[in-house]
Amino acid sequence: MIAAATALTGGFGLLIGSFLNVVIFRVPAGRSIVNPPSACGGCGNRIRPYDNVPVLSWLLLRGKCRDCSTSISARYPFVELLTGVAFVAVVLRFAPWEAFEISTLAGIGALAETLAFLVLAGIGIALAWIDLDTQRLPDAIVLPSYPVLAVLLGTAGLATGEYGDMLRAALGAAILWGGYLLMAFAYPRGMGLGDVKLAGVIGMALGWLGWPELAVGAFAAFLLGGAFAIILVLARRAGRGSGIPFGPWMLAGTAVAIFAGDPIWHGYLRLVGLE
Repeated sequence: MIAAATALTGGFGLLIGSFLNVVIFRVPAGRSIVNPPSACGGCGNRIRPYDNVPVLSWLLLRGKCRDCSTSISARYPFVELLTGVAFVAVVLRFAPWEAFEISTLAGIGALAETLAFLVLAGIGIALAWIDLDTQRLPDAIVLPSYPVLAVLLGTAGLATGEYGDMLRAALGAAILWGGYLLMAFAYPRGMGLGDVKLAGVIGMALGWLGWPELAVGAFAAFLLGGAFAIILVLARRAGRGSGIPFGPWMLAGTAVAIFAGDPIWHGYLRLVGLE
């Protein structure tokens, strides 16, 4: 059962990754994500359905358009693979297989929680790439994430009776949103309002998991982002005044916290002698 579910999740993730490529390209430009159908950027011909199979089509076409041989960026299959891997990781992390009966409250809660973090994985990948490309975190993606995650995590909490998790998720959203807002006012050149809005989404998800995950995720974002900025400066790819997208590092820190936040937190406490 686990192997079959994992394979199906991975395949579904590849398909979602193909859709995310459209989102990454069109949303910052204010274009529809459903119309017109995908076309080659070189010759303008529509991409045939059999040339739009995630990863496989790019490999078979050797990264070139069938009609005009224009190169197709390797980023497209990479995003598809990344989404597939992320979806598998989420399902393996959150789905308690022994209790995954949709007819039970525990099963409903497990399904809702898993869906919430699948949504977070999808929007996280899209937002990270958009921020790298444009240094923007579009409201069209960030703002709808609040009600979607609130409904899914709220359903999980109500189904399982974990009301404390629901309260902690709300507090996590408020704490991280408020903290980032203060930083944006204190240092507007280094922190944008897009980061503030994303912080509330991240705080909700990590708060749901626990205080250790929230703390690790918040700290890891600055640690990873700071390390990357230092590397760019040392490599003379950026200066002290250069703008560096922070959204990808917020999301990378979130991933660290989701999959390793609790052991990292307790390992730190043991290191400093507090546990």
